[in-house]
Amino acid sequence: MGAAPLQFRLSTLEDAGALADLRVLAMKDSLMALGRFDPIRARERLLSGFESGCTWQIFQNACLVGFWVLKPQEPVWLLDHFYVLPNHQDQGIGAQVLAHLFAQADLAGKALQLGALKGSRSNDFYLRHGFVKVGEGEWDIYWERQPTP
Repeated sequence: MGAAPLQFRLSTLEDAGALADLRVLAMKDSLMALGRFDPIRARERLLSGFESGCTWQIFQNACLVGFWVLKPQEPVWLLDHFYVLPNHQDQGIGAQVLAHLFAQADLAGKALQLGALKGSRSNDFYLRHGFVKVGEGEWDIYWERQPTP
């Protein structure tokens, strides 16, 4: 039997606090590995630029399991945040969300760009899903996926 289907819901301002908490949980291991875990800073990174109109929540069986922030910019779309709760990772949720985003980006003819924390398992995930490394900063690796016709 397959996994329960996902539902996506656009966020409201009232969702910001819960999503910031989810971000802290999702990033804790990666940030600890770099010696940079600070839950207050991790929350503030999301809250300081929270845009409900670009933030989508991921539900499975009516439970919030993750979220993403997609900022349609020119000439590319920026996947600014993408998190799945640790106890829901490795179940295909991220792959299903990327398939959804790829379909939208391909239809619009837009490349997707994102940054992922160095040392995070998410880098292997993005590589497996067709992203190409386009740069590197002090703390992040930058990825891009070109649209397919």
